[in-house]
Formats: sequence, structure tokens, C-alpha cells
Amino acid sequence: MDRYASYKELKIEAQGNGVLLVTLNRPQVLNAMTYSMHGELARLWHDIDHDPDCRVAVVTGAGRAFCSGNDLKNPDPDFDGVREIMQDAVRIVRGMVECDKPIISAINGVAVGAGLAVALMADLAIAAEDAKLIDGHTGVGVAAGDHSALVWPLLCGIGRAKFYLWNLAPLTGREAERIGLVTKAVPQDQVLPEAMRLANQLAQGPQYAIRGTKRAINGWLRQAMPIFEHSAALEMVDFFGPDVDAARKAFRAKQPVKFPSAR
Repeated sequence: MDRYASYKELKIEAQGNGVLLVTLNRPQVLNAMTYSMHGELARLWHDIDHDPDCRVAVVTGAGRAFCSGNDLKNPDPDFDGVREIMQDAVRIVRGMVECDKPIISAINGVAVGAGLAVALMADLAIAAEDAKLIDGHTGVGVAAGDHSALVWPLLCGIGRAKFYLWNLAPLTGREAERIGLVTKAVPQDQVLPEAMRLANQLAQGPQYAIRGTKRAINGWLRQAMPIFEHSAALEMVDFFGPDVDAARKAFRAKQPVKFPSAR
């Protein structure tokens, strides 16, 4: 476990039988994403992929949320900061795609933004039936660039992807299962036990066959990487537009957003 000693906002625990449990660990703020947590998630998957003692990784959130999205106490990033955030966003997605070992997400509560990216880029996603899944990007005035242009059309279809990414209706774990966005929706108290059950089953299976199957199927995602990187670039451009500034001010004032581009 020495390879994980530098992680501060992720709790990483060996569960035995080759299963590693990763917990987003800021329960006092619903595991809101700091820039440092984002950076840890960007390098985590490489470490897991090269960990000889890990066969399957399970990722969840501490307390009653998976991740409530960007921590509003994060300072507004300048140009270099936005570039670093976007580079880490790409590393998270690419890292999860390229990690040969199975990754299972246990979506125990609300999952927003970059947290939702981790939840849905997992190979298997187990969600609480009443969990709220919110991409959130368009709501703050930026293109959906973390992961969704890459994987949502493959999972639930182009039309539904646009509908939910434009936030035209709430998306619960139950609805996400119905449209194919998550693997399974279960009662909240069964989320982590079900994820661990599947992880232990995979950990006892033929490892080369399981990893080879993941690598082959993820060829679909590798083909779509230019789409993903385009979306990330569009998101970065939008960070410097007037809609984002209006959204920041409205959220901090707890008022509805009036987007300049809609006037």
C-alpha cells in the first residue's frame, strides 16, 4: 500500500482477495471536489493498473453522497489553472479507459460533475435508486466536457444523452438504469455490498480473460477519444465566457442564473 501513501483526499484500502476500495473522503461537504482531489483521481488509475496486489477496484463516496461536484470554495482558476484542470480531466477519463483491471463504482448518493465522470466511466456502475446524477456542465455555462460526450451516447443513445446533458429532466439512479446509463440500481443500503459482491466475483475469475475483454471492448471508447478531447476543449473555451461568470455570481448569491447568451 506504500504506492498510495501520498493520497490525502482519497481513502484507499485493500479489502483482501485482490479488491481495492477507493473512497472519496470529504463527507462533511458531500465529497465536494477540490483541485487536489481531482489531481489525485487523475493519477490513481495508473497506480491501480500497476499494483500487483489489486485485481479489481471499487470506488465510492464517504457518507451519504458519491460526490457533490466542484467545491464552491475552490478559487476561480486563471488560464493556467483551467488548463491544469482540463489536463487532469483528460487523465481521469483516459486512465480509467486504459486501466486493464475492472473498476466498479458504488454510487451511494448524489453524483455531480467530475464525480459523475468517475462514477460513469467505471466498467460497472451500481447506483442507489434515489441517487441524483447531474452532469451539471451546461447549468454553469460550459460544454459537457468531462466524460459525457465520450460515453453517454454509447450507453443511452444520442437523443437521451442530449436530453439529460441539457438538464431537461432530473436523472435518478432508477431512471439511469432504465436508459442503460448505469449497470444496476438498488436500494441505497445495498449499493456498496452489491459492488463488493461483483468485485469479489471478478477477483476470483480468469484475470487475463477479464482484462483482455475490457481492453477489447474499450476499443469503442478509444475510437471516440477525439470526440472527448473536442468536448474538453470546448469546455475550456467556455470557462472564459460571460455565462460562467454569471453562473458563479448567481450560485454564490443563491439566486437563479441569467445567462448573458440567452438575452
